[in-house]
Parts: sequence; C-alpha cells; structure tokens
Amino acid sequence: MPNCKTCAAPLPPYSSRCEYCGAKSDVDLKGIQEYTITQAYSQRHCPLCSLPMESITLNEIPGFTIERCPKCMGLFFDPEELNALLDASVNQVYSINLRKIWEMNQMAGQDNERTAVYIQCPVCKGLMNRVNFGARSGVVIDKCIHGIWLDNGELRKLLEWRKAGGQLYHETVVAERLKQEELIRKKKEEEKNKVASSMYFTDKSSQKSPADIDLEKLFGTVAKAIWRLFV
Repeated sequence: MPNCKTCAAPLPPYSSRCEYCGAKSDVDLKGIQEYTITQAYSQRHCPLCSLPMESITLNEIPGFTIERCPKCMGLFFDPEELNALLDASVNQVYSINLRKIWEMNQMAGQDNERTAVYIQCPVCKGLMNRVNFGARSGVVIDKCIHGIWLDNGELRKLLEWRKAGGQLYHETVVAERLKQEELIRKKKEEEKNKVASSMYFTDKSSQKSPADIDLEKLFGTVAKAIWRLFV
C-alpha cells in the first residue's frame, strides 16, 4: 500500500488522495516502475493543467517513453504503450478474482475529482473519446488515435484489475458476446432462408405450366361434347 508523500500516512485503497492531509501522491509509477525523467519540458502539454509535460523513460522497458504532468500526475501513452506496460508489469495470471474486481468497481470514481468532460489530445488538440478500458475495470480512459490519457491513480487501478484477473475476465466477456452475436446472426439467416423458401414454393404452386393449361382445356372440351350427347 503506498504512503502519502506529505505526511507518510497510508493511502486508501485505489486512491491517490490522503485522508489525513488531503495531499495527492504519485501512486502510478512510484514503487511500481523505476523511471528516469529524460526531458523536463516536452512539447506536449497536459490537457488538464496546460503545463508542459515531463518525458519519462521506464528503466525496465528499454526505449519506452511516456509523458507525465508534473502537477496533476496524469499520464499520456502513445498507441499500444499502455497495453505494453500492463503486459510487462503483470503476467502469469491464470484465475479471475471476481470478488476483488467487484470491490474495485464499488470504489470506482470515489477518488476521481475530475468531472466527466471531454479533454483535448496533447498531440492533435482534438477532443478525445471517453471509453471503458475493459470489462469491469472501473476505469474510463480518454482515447484518441494518437494515444491514451490516464488521470493520476488510474494506472494503479488497471494494474490491480489485471492482477485480479481482469484481463482474463474481459477476454471471457468478449468471447461470450461474439458467440452470442454469431448465434443471433445464424438464427436470423435461418429465418431469412425459411421465408425465402416458403415464398418460392408458394409462388411455384400458384403457377400452372402450359401442359396443365392445355389439359384443362381438353377436359373442358370433352366434357362439353359428352354433355351435348345426352341433352
């Protein structure tokens, strides 16, 4: 459990704000990944504080650089960097702890002081989309084609979610959804084929071949002739 950077008191679970002094601490990288600040002022600015962000290199992942705001401690990842960091930090998880995932979801948003608004991408300045990261992760990320923004504390939540088997749970949910969608698609296709087949046979039965028409005419003529014989 991380401690407050100001008063050293234990921080609440899944929270970056101290309950005693109110200070916010870096709970995402400190104690999780060894890193080096390679550039104090990058060209990218924090979408919340408008300050130049720091460029940070993670020592355990060569060539891996992310941006962090020195004030709010938010993190910006280029495409696929977040998943790469999660994969490198949490692996060999073979079971799903649904109870812990449920507890994390119950506490989701309690430490989030930011209102649910759209923010600008640090690269293109366009508005980023707000997207649930994964099934029951409790984290809504800000996403653009240029990267992903995480508020302070959200990376730790995703790491804990992964440790609880959240990625396995997400993959299970996605696989089940795809299975159900395929079943629905097949059922619709079967219904469509049944309707088409019914319409085909109905149409065929309502049509008479030229031979059928000629036989009807012949029988009608013969019947008339026989009737005249007996009248």
